[in-house]
Amino acid sequence: MNGTVHIIGAGLAGLSAALKLTQRGRSVVVHEATAFAGGRCRSYHDAAVGMTIDNGNHLLLSGNQAALAYLRDIGAADRLVGPAHAEFPFVDLASGVRWTLRFNDGRLPFWIFDAKRRVPGTRVLDYLPLARLLRAAPGQAVGDVIVCDGALYKRLVEPLLLAALNIDPPQGAARLASAVIRETLAAGGRACRPLIAREGLGATLIEPALAHLQQRGAVLQLEHQLRALRFAGERVEALDFGGETVALAADDAVILAVPPYVAAPLVQNLVVPTEFRAIVNAHFRIAPPADLPAILGVLNGTVEWIFAFPGRVSVTISAGDRLVDGARDVLAKTIWSEVAAATGLPADLPPWQIVRERRATFAATPAQDAKRPASETRWRNLALAGDWTDTGLPATIEGAIRSGNRAAEVVARLP
Repeated sequence: MNGTVHIIGAGLAGLSAALKLTQRGRSVVVHEATAFAGGRCRSYHDAAVGMTIDNGNHLLLSGNQAALAYLRDIGAADRLVGPAHAEFPFVDLASGVRWTLRFNDGRLPFWIFDAKRRVPGTRVLDYLPLARLLRAAPGQAVGDVIVCDGALYKRLVEPLLLAALNIDPPQGAARLASAVIRETLAAGGRACRPLIAREGLGATLIEPALAHLQQRGAVLQLEHQLRALRFAGERVEALDFGGETVALAADDAVILAVPPYVAAPLVQNLVVPTEFRAIVNAHFRIAPPADLPAILGVLNGTVEWIFAFPGRVSVTISAGDRLVDGARDVLAKTIWSEVAAATGLPADLPPWQIVRERRATFAATPAQDAKRPASETRWRNLALAGDWTDTGLPATIEGAIRSGNRAAEVVARLP
């Protein structure tokens, strides 16, 4: 097929699909309902803090192969920063204890034999039960497979899985936890190096992609919301944008790269995840201390991860449903008190912004994971993309980009 591919949604899933298809010489039109591209992975100027911030803090790892390939393709791989080796500093607000988890580069986990590199309070034998997650059966929850208690769980497994799954880990799908462990801890330190978009998500992941796609002739139509898909037989025959209908030629195709709650009403009998979890992010306009690492893990507080950016300190709190309805100023003060304690910054609250996303990710339970559809559909010219499709990963940047790549492959194989 050599017709036009209409991609509905300009988030990372849609943009990665567009990138792969334009590399194959396909004509691509990206339709975005909002006035900006990027979806949950975007930057914008915020008046409250008087600077450009990201809508959320997204961490990449050096083992995220699809994401790193995407960045290389758009010429932005050098916009990620991180340590030369896999290091994760932590602070426990309850005890005041600080430590840095240091992985060795190779696949064999020599680091667990060094008390100065592994999680404090753990023994070598404590790490062996993690192998059970790699053999988890379909439908199992994390709490069915491992004991969710003890120093190793509290100081490593819980923070890792909470950030990756965006759900209280014992409730999370063991299949997804297994994928996280397999592609991080089990892959060795070379796959675990933390990477941050220091210049912002937009400048790193979105703007270079848009420029690259424009150079390849792709068209981006903002504020162009799809109202309905018109089906005939085994294919989509038209796109209804309300005041405009786009008829599809015989060799045209569609990739639906929108959230599941948007996709479901558009496609008859489409089964999608229906439960979601929130993520709360806080941004403070203040210069971080020179010795503050780019990312700091926090235990026994509301705060979970602290990110240091030029002129800004940001915080991420996963599984944040408990925090979405409270007073914003009270939450800001609570978060800042913990940030100040963890970093040594002044206790006075600087200019701030709270960003609360109620439906940040699908709820990564076994039941909801089972509802994730494949990229291929019963309609021969329609594919699905999004971190909520069945990528085998949780709802992450890596998962979103893999889903776009997979949808592009589906379309490319069409007869």
